[in-house]
Amino acid sequence: MDSTADGLVARVARELLPRAEELTAEVEQCLRREMPELWAHPDAMASDNVADHVVAVLSALQYGLGPGGIEVSSAELERVRRVARHGVPVSAVLRAFRLGEGIILDHLLAEMPRCTDDAALVSEAARRLIVAATGYVDRTSEQGVVAYEQERDRRLRWRLSMVNESSVRIGTTLDIARTTQELADFAAEHFADLVTVDLLDSALGAHDAAPDDPPASPALHRVAQRSAAHPGPAPTPAPGPPHTFPPGSPASRALATGQPSRHRLDDGHRGPYGAAGFAGEPGAEGGCGAVDGSGPMETDGDGGGGAGVGGGGGRRRRVHSTLVVPLRARGVTLGVAQFCRDRNRDAFDDEDLLLAQEIAARAAIAVDNARRYTHARATALTLQRSLLPRRTPKQSAVDVAFRYLPADAQGGVGGDWYDVIPLSGARVALVVGDVVGHGIHAAATMGRLRTAVRTLADIDLPPDELLTHLDDVVLRLAAEVDENDENDENGENHQNGESHADDEAATVRATTAGPTSYGRTASGRTAPGRTGPAAPAATGAVAGGGDIGATCLYAVYDPVSRRCTAARAGHVLPAVVGRDGTVDILELPPGPPLGLGGLPFEAAEFELPEGSLLALYTDGLIEARDHDIEAGLTRLRDALARPAPSLEATCDAVLEALLPARPPDDVALLLARTHALGAGQVATWDLEAEPAAVARARSHVTRQLAEWGLEELEFTAELVVSELVTNAIRYGRPPVRLRLIHDRALICEVSDSGGTTPHLRRARVFDEGGRGLLLVAQLAEHWGTRRARRGKTVWAELNDSAVLTFPEPADLQEHREGDVGVVDGDTGDEGRRAP
Repeated sequence: MDSTADGLVARVARELLPRAEELTAEVEQCLRREMPELWAHPDAMASDNVADHVVAVLSALQYGLGPGGIEVSSAELERVRRVARHGVPVSAVLRAFRLGEGIILDHLLAEMPRCTDDAALVSEAARRLIVAATGYVDRTSEQGVVAYEQERDRRLRWRLSMVNESSVRIGTTLDIARTTQELADFAAEHFADLVTVDLLDSALGAHDAAPDDPPASPALHRVAQRSAAHPGPAPTPAPGPPHTFPPGSPASRALATGQPSRHRLDDGHRGPYGAAGFAGEPGAEGGCGAVDGSGPMETDGDGGGGAGVGGGGGRRRRVHSTLVVPLRARGVTLGVAQFCRDRNRDAFDDEDLLLAQEIAARAAIAVDNARRYTHARATALTLQRSLLPRRTPKQSAVDVAFRYLPADAQGGVGGDWYDVIPLSGARVALVVGDVVGHGIHAAATMGRLRTAVRTLADIDLPPDELLTHLDDVVLRLAAEVDENDENDENGENHQNGESHADDEAATVRATTAGPTSYGRTASGRTAPGRTGPAAPAATGAVAGGGDIGATCLYAVYDPVSRRCTAARAGHVLPAVVGRDGTVDILELPPGPPLGLGGLPFEAAEFELPEGSLLALYTDGLIEARDHDIEAGLTRLRDALARPAPSLEATCDAVLEALLPARPPDDVALLLARTHALGAGQVATWDLEAEPAAVARARSHVTRQLAEWGLEELEFTAELVVSELVTNAIRYGRPPVRLRLIHDRALICEVSDSGGTTPHLRRARVFDEGGRGLLLVAQLAEHWGTRRARRGKTVWAELNDSAVLTFPEPADLQEHREGDVGVVDGDTGDEGRRAP
């Protein structure tokens, strides 16, 4: 018998070694009772781990090995790493070592007195035993802590890399469906086997803001799903039909509370909630996987389809762990994402839940950005389309076809526009313009400029003069923007109901109150944004004084003379297709973009044979990053030269040939095929400037209407022509010319070289004159005056619906003090009335 302390320790260890299983069971029972969190993860803690430690300690003591002689197995270090992966704190690992050490020491110390009666020997052996056991535990704990910290650092770096990668891969576009699918794809590739994403109906609708608190059972749409069983790229699905989660389900609670949750689905029951078909429509409970009555399952094989779960023809695996994470952004709940595991045998832990939260939060921000962009784009596009003509007015000068295409998601809606405006004398104005910038502000500015162009066209301004006045309008709008921006910076509130030139017609009236020179309005004041008659105030920016600028092409076609007059303000040149198919680019004089100010615009006139095709467009049609304008013009010539059955087909062919699927800039295209009014539809007479010419004019009208079969308009036309010719003779200057045009309506025109313009006025009861044009206004469908370089033309359109109305007898008393009349010239005398 060894009488030394070391011998006593070895003897006691040798006698306890056959009882190792008993000691292992006791240590395991203690750990299960004191530290149940360790046993929640079977891969991290098991009976074999305890037995390994017990046998290693007793064997080392039996052979007299010191603490340094016991090697910590790699399996033990891997177990510590698994504990770290499951989020168990390191203090729990250290306490487990201490608890096991205490139980083993108790048995060893209790066995020593039965081996010897020498108290001193027992005391010395006990001291050495405690030193050896403590050294072993310290060394093992130290290596375990190092492995634990290494694993925690690795997990932290991995999680940060996942979050960083998710920021790059999720939200690459401003498309809601694509963004949610990117979330599902990313999660299925890295930490989940099954992923579904459901968004609230309000988040997918055309609303600027979803409700902060969704209802108890809100309607949702399945917008994305992905299974790790099918690693190929998943197509972006269309949002599924609306469905709801049952009250009390984890997904329903996540939507109501905004808090994520983690669920472990045990093998013996369905877990906290059932699940519906992953690849098909969400079922009654809308979770991940499919249910066969015992729990969520995934099909392994081809039976489930591209990302299918629950299909036939393959082995089915049960989903055992689920994360339910709400998608919230800027305080608003947008939907819920569910992450499931069936292939990976490790259940989700708290760190996985934290990772899912961080990724879902970034995805929610991207979804909210896409939702807000979709709403803003839809609003701008709706505004843009509402401000553009849906159909052109009836006229005989040209046949038209038009297209407007917004830019892609990156470019957004712009300010391109087109218009067809009927003018007097059967003429028509064709307009195409482009406002600088994109978005709702560009669309609103486009609407204001289109209204201004129509107002200016209504007073029959020549193209170059119209662009000059339109330039003034842009300068005023730019000055208004500058003023509003300055007021916003100073914190001033100007919402006092005052008008800031928002009425385009008022703006146009201010700029067209009389003849103007470049840089000055009719009142003689310098226009906003200009420093003088010839010096532009803008320096380098097309927007002039503010962030507003535009280009425009304005053309007027006359079917009687078959001539077209056009002017441009920084716009691309139009194209003309002859009847033989040749395509030419019209060389118009260059003009500055609208908003620079102080520079003149020039017009060019050219003849268009009947049947010619005039193409007006914006720069987005011919400009692109991969080619220059000349290459775009060449492609445009080729597209226009191809024969097509109709103008609509030509429009489609041009857009298909020149534009990609997602054009980077918005495009407006206007095609017009010209017609001509022949000699049989137009009659012209030169009249002497004498009173007797009025009767001859009536005779001419009577004979011509009989030729055209318009006898029902004879009396009306004679009366109107009599008034117009009388005014021209008495208040105008020779030569006087009468012209009748047989178009959709009968157009009567009287031209003279005078500069006075007739206008309506209120005649007094006893005034002998002042009522001539009242008859014209009552009888004509439309009437007006257009100015020419020399002289003017007064015109009136008549049709068979024109009826001369007289006031009721009861109304005569009201008008006893005054009556509506006209001034037929600067003298205020009346025109002659028909006998």
